[in-house]
Amino acid sequence: MNSELCRQALEKVVNPNILVNIVSRRVRQLNAGGGGLGRPLVQDTVGLGAADIALREIVEGAIDFEMLMPQPDEENGKARKKKKKS
Repeated sequence: MNSELCRQALEKVVNPNILVNIVSRRVRQLNAGGGGLGRPLVQDTVGLGAADIALREIVEGAIDFEMLMPQPDEENGKARKKKKKS
């Protein structure tokens, strides 16, 4: 894996844990093949592994992510309970 691509992708994503999740999911898609998701979204991928392709896609803005904020009940670790009908 190219360390320069990792550094550039980390500047966009900020959280290394999220970067790992994005890259691993995209690598699975690339390795699965078949259809549009299995094709690289960037040009000049000769000699690059699947992880490097995923990092380049993040750096070049070909793929994006969205941070979802937890719901107020989830922040406290409490799950909502459904009321049982009697």
